[in-house]
Amino acid sequence: MILLASYLLGPPELARDQNTIYYSEDQEVIGEEHGLEQRYWVSLDNIDQTLIDATIWTEDQHFYDHFGFDFKRLLGAIWTDIKTMSLKEGASTITQQYARNLYLTHEKTWKRKLYEAFYTIRLEMFYDKDKLLEGYLNTIYYGHGAYGIEAASRYYFDKSADELTLEEAALLAGIPKGPSIYSPFHNYDRAKERQEQILANLHEHDVIDKATYSKAVDAPLPLSEDRSLLTQTIAPYFQDVVVEELQDILDVDIEDIRSGGYQVYTTLNTEQQTSLQQATKEVIGDNDIQIGSMAMNPNSGAVTALVGGTNYQESNFNRVVQAKRMPGSSFKPFLYYTALENGMTPATTLMSKPTTFALRDGKSYQPSNYNGYYADRPITMAQALALSDNIYAVKTNLFVTPEKVVETATDKFGIDSELDPVASLALGTEVVTVKEMVNAYSRIANGGKATDAFTIHKVTDTHGNVLYDREEEEEEQDQWSWFSEDDSEEFVLQPQTTYILTDLMKGIFREELNGYMPVTGASVSNQISRDYAAKSGTTDGDQWMIGFSPSLTAGVWVGYDDNREITNVEEKGYAKEIWVRFMEKAHESLPEENYKRPEDLIKVAIDLETGKRAAEGCNHTYDMFFVEGTEPTTSCKDALEENELGHPEEIEQITPDDDLIDRWWQWLITGNIFVM
Repeated sequence: MILLASYLLGPPELARDQNTIYYSEDQEVIGEEHGLEQRYWVSLDNIDQTLIDATIWTEDQHFYDHFGFDFKRLLGAIWTDIKTMSLKEGASTITQQYARNLYLTHEKTWKRKLYEAFYTIRLEMFYDKDKLLEGYLNTIYYGHGAYGIEAASRYYFDKSADELTLEEAALLAGIPKGPSIYSPFHNYDRAKERQEQILANLHEHDVIDKATYSKAVDAPLPLSEDRSLLTQTIAPYFQDVVVEELQDILDVDIEDIRSGGYQVYTTLNTEQQTSLQQATKEVIGDNDIQIGSMAMNPNSGAVTALVGGTNYQESNFNRVVQAKRMPGSSFKPFLYYTALENGMTPATTLMSKPTTFALRDGKSYQPSNYNGYYADRPITMAQALALSDNIYAVKTNLFVTPEKVVETATDKFGIDSELDPVASLALGTEVVTVKEMVNAYSRIANGGKATDAFTIHKVTDTHGNVLYDREEEEEEQDQWSWFSEDDSEEFVLQPQTTYILTDLMKGIFREELNGYMPVTGASVSNQISRDYAAKSGTTDGDQWMIGFSPSLTAGVWVGYDDNREITNVEEKGYAKEIWVRFMEKAHESLPEENYKRPEDLIKVAIDLETGKRAAEGCNHTYDMFFVEGTEPTTSCKDALEENELGHPEEIEQITPDDDLIDRWWQWLITGNIFVM
């Protein structure tokens, strides 16, 4: 019956389009992936025979002998699927893969597999093997937007498909199995390993002799430096993130997604994307330094703009999601949130001077401040964050314990990267991604909700059938919630503490907090027109600026891929300059919003010299927020009279005993940390 039906239906059309199209949040087309690239279609006669041999012996050794199915492999795959109750195992022949690319979606269901089998029979019934092989080689996805062997040859080796050498053909033959894995531009070592496996397979089956095999294995691969074949038109780095997210949503392979005929409605704000790209171009210019930057709506989690490098054609390595770098002092908000939850307040004072810390393992640690500047007196947390004082940060880290800071950063701020609980953690010496940092800051911006970044609103197939709708899924989750609508939002940060931290983070732009050096945002403070909260970060090879308004969070990292030190003074200001230009431009179309102030918070004028309430005669004052009942009760005048501006001698070594925390509380009592 199946054979009769296949015969009566006649030959299936071979030129059916299945383009995957990406839309911005306002449904403007931002990119299109082609399942069939007619402009690069080449006949089988114009494809190098070595590539044909490598493809057949890699993908389907019995292609010219079977009627579309390799039953031995197929039965094994079916048995595995039955045992595992999944559809993960594949045993597709070249004809099956061609049928799937031409006519079907890539969902993993038994129904789809049956349709695939039906179309495979029809293809085999009406087309000869060479025609099928030609179609397959001209439609299969080779990564980086290259569909078909001609496009792949031009992209990877800057030559036509009939000019490939054996070693080049073997490398290309290995890519379709997993373009994101076996592309030499993603991972050269893995691509080379697969190429050598393919060459060994050809030698084992006497397709090539030993001498040819050895020569091909050792031959260099002249990869193209002019990789200009790109199907993305807007935000290519963003589109790569979309593809990865789509893979998780639909549970399909990346190479299937590229030619699956999906309509993907993304979160991209084209105006913000243009602004971020323009700011990058204006500030960095032709410099070979790199950038990773991302913006998102802190309330919904929607990623609105993303730049993963200065030039996608030269490098599609995405520095927002793939690169892990030290965040420097931009990590400190997580530290100070932990401190605020554990008894410290914005008015807590600690001595800022060169300090050597003796740690539990017997080693010592001697951090330093930027350019060796110190207050040489106690400073408040508010000033320590605004000036990015490292001594204050390390003392705070050891007080609350690095283990507690790691727990807070991972469980409450959503940092996925592994963090070691070390003394230098306070100074951002553990590596993270830009995406992690922007997402974490967004939890501060929205008042403490566990919002996570995403790039896809909705996905449909070529017929408009909805395959995924984020809004509908969220509504379904809310229906199952045991909480009321107001309580269903998951707060992972305490709203009062979050508001206090937000106010502290505004301090980097407030020159009234200037102390032994200017506030760290002073260089761009004259450019801001909104009430931003932010933090910069600096290491020898990294420059960061991350901040937010109630409407938008943005983060910028600048550095070199090879981790070389940034020595140019101008380059050290790139991250801040790009960030402020982008934020100002983006907020031209955003409403003026205020941070929602929780109940039980009071604002108190604090004297920055003593950390006590401001009073007549104390001139350096600053308004700070406190949970009611934790504010200082004595005035600066009383403190000056009692202490005569003197403070107990600084304890320069922290005893590495098991009762470290008790020692810290003794420190509190003896006056090296001043509270209330």
